Amino acid sequence: MAAILSCHHSASSATFSKFISPSIPTNRTRFSISHKQFGTRSSSPLPIKCQIQNRQQKGKSFSIKECAISIALAVGLVTGVPAFEWSSNAYAANPVLPDLSVLISGPPIKDPGALLRYALPINNKAIREVQKPLEDITESLKVAGVKALDSVERNLRQASRALKQGKALIVSGLAESKKDHGVELLGKLEAGMDELQQIVEDRNRDGVAEKQKELLQYVGGVEEDMVDGFPYEVPEEYQSMPLLKGRATVDMKVKVKDNPSLTDCVFRIVLDGYNAPVTAGNFVDLVERHFYDGMEIQRADGFVVQTGDPEGPAEGFIDPSTEKTRTIPLEITVEGEKLPFYGSTLEELGLYKAQTKLPFNAFGTMAMARDEFENNSASSQIFWLLKESELTPSNSNILDGRYAVFGYVTQNEDFLADLKVGDVIESIQVVSGLENLANPSYKIAG
Repeated sequence: MAAILSCHHSASSATFSKFISPSIPTNRTRFSISHKQFGTRSSSPLPIKCQIQNRQQKGKSFSIKECAISIALAVGLVTGVPAFEWSSNAYAANPVLPDLSVLISGPPIKDPGALLRYALPINNKAIREVQKPLEDITESLKVAGVKALDSVERNLRQASRALKQGKALIVSGLAESKKDHGVELLGKLEAGMDELQQIVEDRNRDGVAEKQKELLQYVGGVEEDMVDGFPYEVPEEYQSMPLLKGRATVDMKVKVKDNPSLTDCVFRIVLDGYNAPVTAGNFVDLVERHFYDGMEIQRADGFVVQTGDPEGPAEGFIDPSTEKTRTIPLEITVEGEKLPFYGSTLEELGLYKAQTKLPFNAFGTMAMARDEFENNSASSQIFWLLKESELTPSNSNILDGRYAVFGYVTQNEDFLADLKVGDVIESIQVVSGLENLANPSYKIAG
């Protein structure tokens, strides 16, 4: 049974608005910005619940002025022309965009759980044919009332048929050491589908989403059981660094200051070492050093939430063994490649149409900040992307291929938009996957 983590609220009727800043996260977060700041979703079997008291739904309406700003910003993002006149302390200039045809590809996947499932290093069409219709239930539930249940039933029939027809191929794709566990999960998946069918027949619309999440947890577990060890060798020059050879889950507890509607919140984050072993390993190593505990949120402007800049002149983690800033290379994995690219942006590599395995598609995408003109300067500063999809459409984000994504907030991510500068990270703790960390420097340093 998973622990129930919560975000605590008091009564509030405040209305918030959001807009996206085109400035790019870089090292050194404590800069003034020439615009106002505006405030405003798994890896466990059960969702982390937020305890809310008399909290009204946040409004998403824009003033006329803000609408004009948003439209101008959208134009700026597409053309690469600055939409505003930023102060000299702005984080970065707008980068040149690749071929526009890359930006208007098919419907993007925005759910962090789905992104993580598709990012697994597996090639088993049979399980994907089960996964897709179960994920499509989310779209079916957008239909009002019980009419949605007819579409849900079609999704469920498609998934059930795919599981029945492809079960042998799914089982054959399981890693030998994980086969028993994978078969057990498949049994739970079959039973859960029968339960969902009963929910649909009972016309219990409210029971669908929770059962869907449970079924997708089983699917994700089966897919992870198809991964047999770590799938590639990290380049020799990085093999001595902390490496996350697999996945890990962390819980980040944040204390919110001076906010009558929110007091504290725990965010669950899944870190993907399959696609970013150096980046995720560096972060887990810092977490085990308690590097982030007690650190403030240092940027929160409606575009990103950012932290990780320590007190003092250093802009990153100072390794006690060298007394120098520990930096890591830019690390990006793209579809069709067996291992990441290091040290270069996809634009520099000429891979304008490449799709990253971990895209900036989801609200709460987690990535490393770095100096704009130094690809291998990331150290400890991290950011989470906040976005309105209408303004920065998924699959057209100017950050993809330029900054290293290494995880997603999978539960309570919506509450990231409530954080502001000065809120305090009370703790970040690894709740699973620490055994996947190779070369942990915190054990050497103590």
